[in-house]
Amino acid sequence: MDWIQLQAADGHHFNAYLQYPSTPPAGMVVVLQEIFGVNEHMESVCNQLAAQGWLAISPALFDRVEGQQSLGYTAEDIDVGRSRKEQIGDERALLDIEAVVAWGLKQKLKIAVMGFCWGGTLAWLASSKLAIDAAVIYYGTNVAGHLAQVPSIPLLMHFGETDTHIPIVDVRKISAACPHAQINLYPAGHGFNCDMRGSFHAPSAALASQRSELFLLEKLAQLTQ
Repeated sequence: MDWIQLQAADGHHFNAYLQYPSTPPAGMVVVLQEIFGVNEHMESVCNQLAAQGWLAISPALFDRVEGQQSLGYTAEDIDVGRSRKEQIGDERALLDIEAVVAWGLKQKLKIAVMGFCWGGTLAWLASSKLAIDAAVIYYGTNVAGHLAQVPSIPLLMHFGETDTHIPIVDVRKISAACPHAQINLYPAGHGFNCDMRGSFHAPSAALASQRSELFLLEKLAQLTQ
């Protein structure tokens, strides 16, 4: 495990959590945070991906604002996280993601993004703008608000059937706009992948993780053949 510092196109310097696999990486996965920063959950996702053979990196998008960079899941933390998300905005966050992707390309690796909540929306946006080869999106909160530009790369998407932030009607809109995406529904709510939240649903998290691993192996392996 390591932390590196990168520079975005606007001159902003930011940190990124980096986890190497024990063998030469099969590719790189950019892990995009929720509104809680690169906290213990995001680090654990990177660690799991590295164990699967990927170079995993998670840019600290909150480095653009002052204050605690890693949040928990209290009501106060949610308010702080939402405020920081609004302060930063999607466009500035995408500048940081662009810098991470550029760094990955210098390593001569195929690149996927994996985003959660706000990071899921950013993964969708980045997939249309940056040199990314595949994307995995966990409950991207505003994907349905960005259907004018649909990514053409392979997409795997995970949504909870009881997610109060993303109604099923929005999932249907996404499916109609992006028919090539592999969309899965789970008997769970928002944030079901995080074992630090009350909404954690272990069976759904395990199945989504298994599907994500197989998707990454299949799609990135196709590109390297």
